[in-house]
This record gives sequence, structure tokens and C-alpha cells, in this order.
Amino acid sequence: MSSAGPGPRGAVAALVTLALPMVLARATQAVDMFADAIQVEHLGSGSLAAVATGGLNVIGLDILPIGMVFIVQSFVAQLVGRGDRDDTPRFAWYGLAIAAVSGVLALALIPALDFMMSYSEYSPAVRDQMIDYMAIRMYSVAALVGVEALGNWYGGLGNTWMSMIAGVIAMVTNIFVNWLLIDGNLGAPALGVEGAAWSSVIASYLAFAFLAVMFWRRMGGAPKARATGFSLAELKRVVRFGLPNGMNWFLEFAAFQVFVNGMLAGLGDDVVAALNVVLAVNSVAFMPAFGLASAGAILAGQSIGAGARDEVWRYVKITLTITAVWMMAIGALYLLFPSTLLRLFDSQGTSEIVALGSTMLVISAGWQLFDAIAMTLSETLRAAGDTFWTAAARLVLAWAVFVPAAYLVVDNGGGPIGAMICVAGYVALLALALAYRFKSGAWKTIELIEPKLV
Repeated sequence: MSSAGPGPRGAVAALVTLALPMVLARATQAVDMFADAIQVEHLGSGSLAAVATGGLNVIGLDILPIGMVFIVQSFVAQLVGRGDRDDTPRFAWYGLAIAAVSGVLALALIPALDFMMSYSEYSPAVRDQMIDYMAIRMYSVAALVGVEALGNWYGGLGNTWMSMIAGVIAMVTNIFVNWLLIDGNLGAPALGVEGAAWSSVIASYLAFAFLAVMFWRRMGGAPKARATGFSLAELKRVVRFGLPNGMNWFLEFAAFQVFVNGMLAGLGDDVVAALNVVLAVNSVAFMPAFGLASAGAILAGQSIGAGARDEVWRYVKITLTITAVWMMAIGALYLLFPSTLLRLFDSQGTSEIVALGSTMLVISAGWQLFDAIAMTLSETLRAAGDTFWTAAARLVLAWAVFVPAAYLVVDNGGGPIGAMICVAGYVALLALALAYRFKSGAWKTIELIEPKLV
């Protein structure tokens, strides 16, 4: 079964309609990361490193369940394309079940944080602040995963505005409560780094509460059918395809955390702070581009569900073109104004962030195009249910290529510049691997949802 699909203008319009709210939603997450770093930078490079790296460490722990619930979007998009919209509500509940389990496991990990961080080479002051920050942030995991579960459920239905509204709620709350709790404004206690952590927790639960109420009341274009027909076999199918997607992200992020916490930490707090500032700046390019890639994946999933797999390439081309233009434009800013961007995080001129980070930011411009390719194709393959192969590719490239190469470079005096070149090489190799997989067409043979019985 195939379909001619919309014309070129219709395809672009469909993508833009879905993408705009998703781009804004992911942009709010980038602003959150950006704001946390900026709002604590006056406390010193140690506090900046604790918040920036601690935040990344928490993401490293919750990225597996977040990656798992992204598969909810794939199931829902294919069901919508197949004409089975009323069968989708129970998939939201499957995602929420994963969120609940992940929240419990996150709380259970809090006592182990001290042991986990004991292997890092941070200064004692930074390590202590980082552990305190991470322990508080672990309370937000259930909400973070829940937001992604419900946001992806709505996205699969074609309503990406819900994620955007939730993102705005979280962003505004986070910035305001940071202002209250970091320095103790309006009579609030001055909690410093811990205040930034509590701000993120509060913001996450408010965003989740919004989506939960909308889902429960079946607002936002949700099907009115109640969640019936729960199936253990179906939940296992969600986990079967979702777990490799979660592992896909987790393995890559874990390799990067070994790189930051195990390799670069020994180069000093300023180096770690500079690297994390560069990553925060890069998130401004990455997160909106990821929103674009996810929007393209919704259209790909709906085409697959409708039996129009040949239409997927058209959406991939459009998505990749727009994403690449965005990433390369941001990369040009990194090349032209690196010091200007980094001075936002060093207002008092008391650290080496600008000097250390400027060259690192320039090097990061080199991977923007490859990152656009990797994001677009990875999300498209996920929409098709091709999650195992992509996880295996990241496992090999991250752990058998990137980590050993980065270790050798840093250990032999390559410093942060050599390490950044290794990151650029990894992103380029990943983009090539995913391009090979997509071109092979193997994803066309995967059946994500059970065939419809006639």
C-alpha cells in the first residue's frame, strides 16, 4: 500500500506546522541549561562546574528512560497514520508507567552518588557541591520522564503545542525560582547551588502537572476514548523497541560523561567549567534542531503507519535541509564571535573560561553539519522502530572508538583542544554510520505495531 502524499509545499507546511512548537519546546530546555549556568556563574567557576556538570550527570542517569518513552511517539504516529487514533491513549499510560519506575530507581540511587563521584578527579569543594546538587535533582526524574512521555504522546497525535507550553512553564519557573533561591531574593533563603537544583525540581513538576491534567481531561485534540485494552504483551513491545532507543542515548551519554568526569576533570576546574559552558552554548543550536528532527520523525511515522514508506525520504530531505541550515548558521556565530558568547558566563572576568573556551567553541562549529545529519536520521530510524541497530552503532563508536581515542589524546598532552577534536570526529563517524543504515532500507522491513487483522 502506498500514497502519493502531499506536494512539496504541502510537505514543507506539514513539517513547519509540527516543528515550530517542538523547536520552541526544545529551545526552552536549552534556555534552562543556559540560565542555570549564567545564574550561578557569579558564585565562581567551582559552583559553575558543579551545576553544569552535575546537571549533565543527572541527564546521564535519566536519559535511558527518557529515550525509552520517545518510542511512545513512534507507536502513536504509526497508529494515527493507520487510522487507529482511538487506540492511542493506553500508550500514554505505558509511558507513565516507565516514568514512575524510573523515578523510584532514581531515588534509590541517591545514597550511591557519593561512591559514584569518588572516582572523579574534581577538587573536593566542587565534588561536594556537585553531589548535593545531583541528590536534589534526582527528585525530578519521574516528572522529567513523565513530561517526555506525555509530550511524545501528544506529538504522535500531531499536537506539538502541548510540549511547547510545558516547556515554557518549566523555563519561566526555573529562571524565576533560580532568582529566588540562589541568592535569596524576596526573603527566600540563599541556597546557592542547591537553590538551582530545587528550582529545576519545582519547574519539572509544574510542567508535568500541566500535561497530566490535559491528558486526563482529554484536551488538546486527544481522542476521547478512555484507556482500555491494556496488554502486557503490548507493554513488552513498547519496552522491546523503547529500551534500545534509551540505551542508544544512554551509551553515548555515558561515554561522554566518562570523558568529562574521568578524563577532563584532571585538567582542572576551569577546564571542566569551560567545556560545560561550551556545551551549554551548543545546546542553543542542538535543542531546536532536535525539535525539527523529532517533527520530521512524526511525519515519517505517520507515513509508515499509512503504508507509504516511500514518502519517508521526502520528509527526511526537507527536515535535514532545514536542520542543517540552522546548525551551520549557529556554527558560523561560534566561528565569528566565540569570546563574545563566552563572556556571558564570566561577567566578572575572574576565571579562564573565555580564554580556554573560545578555541573549544570554534572547534565545535566543525561538527554542526554532522550533528544535523545524525539527529535527523536517528530520529527517523526511531520512528520506524529501527532502534537496535542505532544503539549498537553508538555502542561501538562511543566506547570502542571515541573513549579510547580521547583517553590517548588527553593522556599524551592533547589537552582540551585535542579532546574536542575527538568529539568532532565521533559525531562525524556517527553521521556516516546512520546515513549508511538509512540508505540500506533495512528499516522498511521492521513492524513496530502489530499488523492489523482484517
